[in-house]
Parts: sequence; C-alpha cells; structure tokens
Amino acid sequence: MEFSADLIARQVNGIIEGDKDVTVNTFSKIEEAKPGSISFLANPKYTHYIYSTQASIVLVRKDFEAEHPVKATLIRVDDPYATLSALLTMVAQFMFVIPTGIEQPCHIADGVAVDENAYVGAFAYVGEGCKLGKGVKIFPQAYVGRNCVIGDGTIIYPGVKIYDGCRVGARCIIHSGAVIGADGFGFAPTPDGYHKIPQIGIVEIDDDVEIGANTTIDRATMGATRIGRGTKLDNLIQVAHNVEIGQSTVIAAQAGLAGSSKLGSNCMVGGQVGFAGHIHVGNDVQIGAQSGVPNNVADGSRIMGYPAVPARDFMRQSAYIKRLGELFARVGELEKNAK
Repeated sequence: MEFSADLIARQVNGIIEGDKDVTVNTFSKIEEAKPGSISFLANPKYTHYIYSTQASIVLVRKDFEAEHPVKATLIRVDDPYATLSALLTMVAQFMFVIPTGIEQPCHIADGVAVDENAYVGAFAYVGEGCKLGKGVKIFPQAYVGRNCVIGDGTIIYPGVKIYDGCRVGARCIIHSGAVIGADGFGFAPTPDGYHKIPQIGIVEIDDDVEIGANTTIDRATMGATRIGRGTKLDNLIQVAHNVEIGQSTVIAAQAGLAGSSKLGSNCMVGGQVGFAGHIHVGNDVQIGAQSGVPNNVADGSRIMGYPAVPARDFMRQSAYIKRLGELFARVGELEKNAK
C-alpha cells in the first residue's frame, strides 16, 4: 500500500513542507531510511540525520527549525512519536488479521461460554469456571486456569500461563511466555529448613495493561497483587507477591519489584531497576536504569544510582568519580613536596 504525504497529513492534522504528492509504502528509522519510507524525528540526538536521511517523508515537531536544507518532505505535527504510533496502529489493522473461532484440538471446560468473535487456538486450555469476555483472543498453547476472568478484547499470546483465580481486565495484551499468578516467594525459616508459606491470593490486572514476554507476576500470599489501569510492563520483569503498581506506569525490561512494594501512578522506570520489599514509591516518579531503590520515594522525584539518589546528586557524584585519579595524583604530589 502506498500513501501520499497529502493523505497522511490530513489523517494526522499535520502541516506539509515539501512535495505533497510524494508517496511512501513503509516505515523506517531515520538513520536507516530509504526512498519510499516515512520516518520521524522525536529525539534531538538524532537531529543531524534529518539532513542526510533518504526517507521520503519525516514527521517533525511543528516548532522544528532546520539549520541546513532538508531533502525529505516534512510533516509538522504536535508530537511525532505519538503520530507515528497512530499511523502504525492504522497500518497494523490491515496487516495483522486476528482469527476467530475455536481451533481443535483445545480444551474448554464445560460451562465456559465463548463469544462468537472470540478465538481459542489449538492446544490452548481454558479451565472450569472461567469467564471470557467478548472478543477475547487466546492463542495456541496458552493456559488459563480455573475460575479466571478475562475481560473484553484481551489478547493472550502463545505460551502464556495464567494460574487459577486470576483476573485480567479488558483490552489487555499479554505476550508469549508471561506467567500470571505463580506462587510468591514465601518461605518460613525453621530448624528443619525453609517451610513453604502457601500463597492463596490472586493477581488482579486492570484494563488496558500490556505485559511483555517472559514477565512474571506472582500471586499474593493473601489478597491480591495488583497492576493498575493502562500500565505497561516490558519483557523479563519480576513482580513479586502483594506488589501494587498504579495506573499508567511504564517499566522497562529486567526490572524487579520485591514483595509488598508499592509503585504509584504515572511513573517511568528504566531497565534493570531493583525495588526493595515493603517500600512505597509515589506518583510521577522517574527512575534511571540500573538503579537500586531501597527506601520510600516521594511524589514527583527523579532518582538514579545505587542506592538511588536525586538525579542531580548522582550526576554530580559521577563527575567527582571521574576526577578521582587526578585528585589522587595531586594529593600525592602535594605530600611529596611537603617532605
């Protein structure tokens, strides 16, 4: 499929600068683009590529000011990244056809109703007492245990395992290999070794949540481990028992939240961040990659490092560390001259 700059601009309420009749048929990164592709410029670090890119169309901010001639046709929008997302969503609706119906062999327990627009793939398992919403898509080899609730329009990709009693909201996406509701890591030390503490709680996932591949969310010891509406979890994240994550929070890959920690709404968490157990992190918090968070964090904080400190303090400390060699040499020279 080909789309002209004029058509795209009208779809996204953009302003064209250049050839309105130029057409594109694919998407690309600005540094790798070829003629016939559309790209975008959202990160200032990539600005220099706009003067050499081979992309036919580039989405830029309305206030972008070119310092050199630009060969590509520009479409000025409020937010290039959000606009790209909207365009990709439209194209994906044409490219990826999600099936409907029930494939065989699969197991759907007696009494479980499957909507006519739903899909259950081959070798999937749906346990007794489950409630499946309208248009649910359960791909092959997924497992949905007894008494689970899956909301309208939720997609469960191949190999997902959802243990008994867990609840997933509407329009969620759970990617391959994710495990929802495995036992929390609870053991009581005794003279004879560690005694397993039964984990009798559940996992509750609110609407519009996306969970990445091979992420694990443990069931609560008692009560529920909770993921708030609109939150997005990347791949390979560990969410321990009784953790609570607020609404519209995003967490990058390989992060881990220890038991009973609470993370607020609208937070942004970098990759490989570790949270200690039983702490409370407020709303609108930003945490840099590979940080270790051992204590409570106030609303609106920006922290990074191990242990995590205010971002400005961390950057100042990093600058000092880079100068340690020079400072040691100066001190050594002063001591030598003092003798």
